[in-house]
Amino acid sequence: MVRPAPPLLLREPSRFAMLPRDRARWALALLIALIVATLTALAVPDPAGPADAMPPPAAQTDLYLYGAIVDGVRAGGDYYSIAANALRAGDFPLRPFFTFRLPTLAMVQSHLPPGVVLGMLWALGLAVALVWYIRLKPAFARPLPRACAMVLLAGGIVACVQPGLVLFHEAWAAMLIALSLGLWRPGRWLEAAAIGLCAMLIRETAVLYVLVMLAFALRSGDRREAGGWGATLAVFAVVMTIHAIAVARVVGPLDPTSPGWAGLNGLGFFIRALSLSTALHALPLTLAAILAGLAIYGWAGWNSPHAMRLLAVLLAYALLVAVFARVDTFYWALMAAPLSLIGLAFAPDAIRDTVRGALDRRRVRVHRVTR
Repeated sequence: MVRPAPPLLLREPSRFAMLPRDRARWALALLIALIVATLTALAVPDPAGPADAMPPPAAQTDLYLYGAIVDGVRAGGDYYSIAANALRAGDFPLRPFFTFRLPTLAMVQSHLPPGVVLGMLWALGLAVALVWYIRLKPAFARPLPRACAMVLLAGGIVACVQPGLVLFHEAWAAMLIALSLGLWRPGRWLEAAAIGLCAMLIRETAVLYVLVMLAFALRSGDRREAGGWGATLAVFAVVMTIHAIAVARVVGPLDPTSPGWAGLNGLGFFIRALSLSTALHALPLTLAAILAGLAIYGWAGWNSPHAMRLLAVLLAYALLVAVFARVDTFYWALMAAPLSLIGLAFAPDAIRDTVRGALDRRRVRVHRVTR
C-alpha cells in the first residue's frame, strides 16, 4: 500500500493518493495524453475568426436574432411567427424544428424590463458563487486555496454574466446547471432536478447534464433520485413535442434546412471554445489549452461525488462539441464553462500524488528465518 503524503492544498488526500504504482503510471500516462490532446487546439479553426476578418452583418448574428424575437413578443406578437420571420430575415435555417429555441427565455424577457432581466442574471451568478463556496469550503484546508478556487469560479462564469449576453440561452442554462449541481447532495436531489428542468426548458442541450445525473443515480442504486431525473426528462419530452408541433405550423416547404451538426472538429476545438468562454481567453492559446487540460484532471483528483458528476458533465459536453459542433456553434462550450476552471485548484494535489505514485520504487521484502 502507498502511504499518502500530506495534502498540498486539500484537506484530505486526492483520489490518486492511494493508487498502486501500476495504476498510478496509467494515470500519469493519461495525464500526459490529455495535455497532448489539448494542444491540438492550436491546429483547429479559430471560432472567433481571423483578426482581420470583417464582422458579420448585425442581421445575421444570434444576439440580434434573439433581441428581435424578444422585441416582437413584447409588442404583442406570437412567439413562433415572430421567430420564423426573424430567422428568415437573418438567413438562418428553419428546419429541423430545434433550430427554433424554446420560447421560455424570450417570454420571460419580453414581460420584464431589461434592467430587471440583467439583475436576475447577476443574482443567478451570485447564487452559483454562494452555493459553490459552501460546497468547496470543506475541501480545502486553508482560506487561501479556498479563495483561489472562488477566483477560478469567477473566471468560469465571467462570460455568462456579461450584459451583452443576457439574451444568450447558453449563458442562463449554464448557470442553472452549475447551481443545480451545487445544490445536489446524496439523498437530496429535488431542488437540483427542478433547476435542471429549468435549464432544459431554456436550452435543449442541458439534457446532457440531466442524463449524466440520471446515470449516476442509477449507478448508485437510488431509485427515487433516478425517478426524479427521469420525470424531468419526461416533462422535457412533452414540451419538445408541443414545441415541434408549433414550429411545424409556421415553417413552409421552401424554408432552408440546417447544414447539419457533424462538425467533427475534435477535442482541440472544445478546448479552444472553452478558453473563449472563460477567463482563459486572456492567455496565450498554448497556455490556456494546457490549463484547461489540468483543470479537467484536477476535477478527477477531488475525492467527492460532486467531482465525479462534474467531470462526467465536462466530458459529455466535450464530446458534444468535439463531434457535433460547427465552427459557428462554438458557444456550445459555454454550457460547461462556469465550473470548469475550479479544477485547477485540485490539480496540484492530483498531479503530485499521481507522479509520486508512479515513481514509487519501494518494495516489500519477506525474509524467512529458520531456527
